[in-house]
Amino acid sequence: MMVSSDAVNLGDAIELMFETGWTDGLPVVPPTGDRVKEFVDYLGRDPSEVIAELPPLGGKATVERIAVNAVMAGCVPEHMPVIVTAIQAMMDERFNLRGVMCSTGIHTPLVIVSGPIAKELNINGGYNCFGSGWRANATIGRAVKLVLVNLGGAIPGETNKATFGHPGAYTYCVAEDQDANPWEPLHTDAGLDPSDSAVTVFPAEAPHNIMYHANNPRDFLTVLADTMCTLGNVQMYVMGDTFVVIGPEHARFLNDGGWRKQDIRQFLFEHARKPVRELKHGGPPQGDAQRGHFWPRFVDPDDDDQMVPVVRAADRIHIMVAGGRGGPHSVYLPGWGSRRVTLKIELP
Repeated sequence: MMVSSDAVNLGDAIELMFETGWTDGLPVVPPTGDRVKEFVDYLGRDPSEVIAELPPLGGKATVERIAVNAVMAGCVPEHMPVIVTAIQAMMDERFNLRGVMCSTGIHTPLVIVSGPIAKELNINGGYNCFGSGWRANATIGRAVKLVLVNLGGAIPGETNKATFGHPGAYTYCVAEDQDANPWEPLHTDAGLDPSDSAVTVFPAEAPHNIMYHANNPRDFLTVLADTMCTLGNVQMYVMGDTFVVIGPEHARFLNDGGWRKQDIRQFLFEHARKPVRELKHGGPPQGDAQRGHFWPRFVDPDDDDQMVPVVRAADRIHIMVAGGRGGPHSVYLPGWGSRRVTLKIELP
């Protein structure tokens, strides 16, 4: 849907978007034909090209329709390659977009941008990176969510059955801060070159804060591991991928202590665990025949002393660096059951 630039005034156009149900509950920018064309022209692709047929209702996300939602979200044309790449990444079967958007869970798709384009577009990976204050974060994330609702039909309370949801359902976009990152960029874990720009998508809960004031790497990772395996964490029962966002100060002393990303993954895999007897408080163990074998096969659900890890393998713990410097904070992002998907951004 596009609005004629001279048919209605701004107030009427905004109200029209509310009446048609094409908003996320907040006012949107009226998608005039001229503005939408500017976004399509920047991408340099056929407006009718279908990027994805989005679940749950199979709506066709064409270049033009994505541009309409990007305009409504308040984006600039330069954001289009990131938005289109995010939509393409979510169509990977490992992400399970239908399940993500129709579940009763609290998770919502998170868009993580890494590589040079994060700086070029001023996508925030520093202070308040999961909060407000940056146009690129707010509008890119919002555009993706509008596409999922307006084109995919993931309507809250109807096809989207999230019992609570969280504020990331409005917009959930962050950059990796490579300047503060002592290790290789996130997208290199997926086989891309450090010089590439990429989007990683992941169905995440809201950030869980981890506070640690000292500078002992092993103690910090022990605190982090404990945060990752709480009894109410759906991650302990469905065994998808999971994310750790390490703050710059914590990343610094980990790196100074000789800890590589693979070392951190392995430590967390071995220590973020709960015994079967405690997990039974949350209901039937996920290793039994009735519920399917979500737990690793080395876990015997009938042995109360068996320790259940938070993921099936160490490489399903993903690590990135972001956040403000000088603070004793990192965050944990529990998943839902899906895998993270990373795609290179192809620039026009």
